[in-house]
Amino acid sequence: MAVSIDQLVHYCDQLLEAGRFRDYCPNGLQVEGRRQVKRVVTGVTACQALLDEALACEADLVLVHHGYFWKGEPAPITGIKRKRLQTLLTADLNLMAYHLPLDAHAELGNNAQLAKRLGISLEGPLEPGQDPAIGNIGRLPESMTLTEFGKRIEQVLGRVPQMVAGGDHRVQRVALCTGAAERMIDLALEQGADLYLSGEISEPVVHTAREAGIHYCGAGHHATERYGVQALGEHLAEQFGLEHRFIDIDNPV
Repeated sequence: MAVSIDQLVHYCDQLLEAGRFRDYCPNGLQVEGRRQVKRVVTGVTACQALLDEALACEADLVLVHHGYFWKGEPAPITGIKRKRLQTLLTADLNLMAYHLPLDAHAELGNNAQLAKRLGISLEGPLEPGQDPAIGNIGRLPESMTLTEFGKRIEQVLGRVPQMVAGGDHRVQRVALCTGAAERMIDLALEQGADLYLSGEISEPVVHTAREAGIHYCGAGHHATERYGVQALGEHLAEQFGLEHRFIDIDNPV
């Protein structure tokens, strides 16, 4: 079954409430291709390797979390940018991207999907009163040691997380925000979280965790943001009768 790209864009914009976000990049259709879509490839980042895989799958649409045209990036279409855009335009391949809207969605978003896999019941926004909420606070059904929680993350994500102990307390109240949101650890402290989980880790955050008495987990930017775009792709496939394939281009960060 095929659906028009205009219909897909409109549906996703409404579903993810894209217009409510002040983002670092355009959300929605970033590169226009053929008018009808039957096959969708999803991935975390619209890198060249993902585009090449999409071509091999004869996809009509590439749907990602990290697309193009970020604020502050060089404007000239040269080098890597030229090759990526040339690949899309030559193949008449659509590119759609949703950044913050795909982090925040209460069901399909990166935070919600990761929390579901880790057994965390979300209770509200990481920053009280924030709407839409970019990060969340939640709770495990039972407390566990930091080592036990690290093992759970390793089992679910398939990678060893970077764990920083902020004392010897157990973990039950968990704050999380996927990707490069480690500096939001101060909000986790204000919420009384036992542990803050994000994708990346930075040198100052290690000292903050140790000195403020909150555990920190850096579980990987790519690894924590694989699930929202998969969930969105599966949702679109069910809603419109499309073929969908998620392609994981490995990234150690």
